[in-house]
Amino acid sequence: MSTDRFAEVRRRHANADAGGGEARVERQHQEGKLLARERINLLLDEGTFEEMDKLVRHRSREFGMDEQVIDGDGFITGYGRIHGRPAYVFAQDFTVFGGSLSEANAQKICKIMDLALKIGAPVIGLNDSGGARIQEGVLSLAGYADIFLRNTLSSGVIPQISAIMGPCAGGAVYSPALTDFVFMVDHTSHMFVTGPDVIKTVTHEDVTKEKLGGAETHNSISGVAHFIAPDDAECLRMIRQLFSYLPQNNRDDAPVRTSSDPIDRVDASLDTVVPAESNLPYDIKDIIHRVVDDGEFFEIHEHWARNIVVGFARMDGRSIGIVANQPAFLAGCLDINSSVKGARFVRFCDAFNIPILTFEDVPGFLPGTDQEFGGIIRHGAKLLYAYAEATVPKITIITRKAYGGAYCVMGSKHLRTDVNFAYPTAEIAVMGAEGAVNIVYRRELAAAEDKVAARKQKIEDFRDRFANPFVAAERGFIDDVIEPRETRPKVIRALRMLTTKVDTMPRKKHGNIPL
Repeated sequence: MSTDRFAEVRRRHANADAGGGEARVERQHQEGKLLARERINLLLDEGTFEEMDKLVRHRSREFGMDEQVIDGDGFITGYGRIHGRPAYVFAQDFTVFGGSLSEANAQKICKIMDLALKIGAPVIGLNDSGGARIQEGVLSLAGYADIFLRNTLSSGVIPQISAIMGPCAGGAVYSPALTDFVFMVDHTSHMFVTGPDVIKTVTHEDVTKEKLGGAETHNSISGVAHFIAPDDAECLRMIRQLFSYLPQNNRDDAPVRTSSDPIDRVDASLDTVVPAESNLPYDIKDIIHRVVDDGEFFEIHEHWARNIVVGFARMDGRSIGIVANQPAFLAGCLDINSSVKGARFVRFCDAFNIPILTFEDVPGFLPGTDQEFGGIIRHGAKLLYAYAEATVPKITIITRKAYGGAYCVMGSKHLRTDVNFAYPTAEIAVMGAEGAVNIVYRRELAAAEDKVAARKQKIEDFRDRFANPFVAAERGFIDDVIEPRETRPKVIRALRMLTTKVDTMPRKKHGNIPL
């Protein structure tokens, strides 16, 4: 009897390992996609994966499903380690029923999500699914809702990462949308609520799957995805890299990595990065790379809302979140998309105890009817809200322009930012000198004999008096005006000083962010 049972154990495990069979496995590889187990093995440290619910079977008896039973039911769930730290993972196996969600495999996901929340460890989902299992009707829909609830309860408690490595359509898209970071694979992954056929029927628009919901679309146009990878292997490597910057949960700090980059390193080349002329562009990433440990900057949302730059780096070996206006795109103006992008990132950093370093060069909010009709007031308020709400250490450096309401929004001293620096090139004013002179000296300019010369003189006078960091420094709104070469040691000393910072919010259930 015992021998028979051992044989049955081996048979069922082999059945689960075989997935949908050799033909479907071969088709998956022909499409340039790895198998679910291959993905897990690349994602986790070698030999650390412990599978759970490998022998779960669906309970559907309709439409001949009782004759189609595969152990594991198309989802692989369990836990392992990444860089030696615990992580929970689930992977949808497209070779089994197209990776469709059933009542049974939804419960598998919920089980590891519940465990992850109890233990305080991140959850990573590898999505490759045709959607809800139609044969199960409302049971599969209920499974999605069960997952959505856990995504929401886990938000801000444990990091949640989604990789779209195949199709993801209909209700299935909302679990990744609720997670913190979304990765997509170029040409093999797609996300959309309704597919091209339905769209053509309803709106008569003719669009391909790639154009509608491909990786490039969601990375550069919609902003739904944060990363694009050329293939499965690179996608999983990028997840491991992101993981290295994140804490296990909202009670932990991110891991510290030793660096040979001196904390007191000064960089004279920084003194010439910001042009003397305020209307000339430059790449803010030239400053970021020169300041952070070993020049390593892991950018988030690189291809969307490029007028603001966000991402992770390390200083003094510790993870920091960086938010920076990008003068090389739209002159660094804040618009709807950049406000949402920045706000989302600031709130993630605040939820997970990651200090925020802001590089500010912003001429204001982008003007135009498209922006106003699209709700720039509401969306801009999201970024303002996020900065004001954040209680982690906050440091802001004004490199050049800090005009109008945008000055207030980008981590100003007035939003409880702890340390505010400015370069000598900083211009802090309600608006640029040219616009201000037209308003302040309107009558004098109108009465002047040589209007061009008079206007030029007034602009120079205004710039000397107000378009500099010293008026703000005299008021204490700027803690110090520093030479750019001193940026790294100044920031690291401030971060060390802020290590034990404690800030609080008024007692409330939660705020009402202007969504």
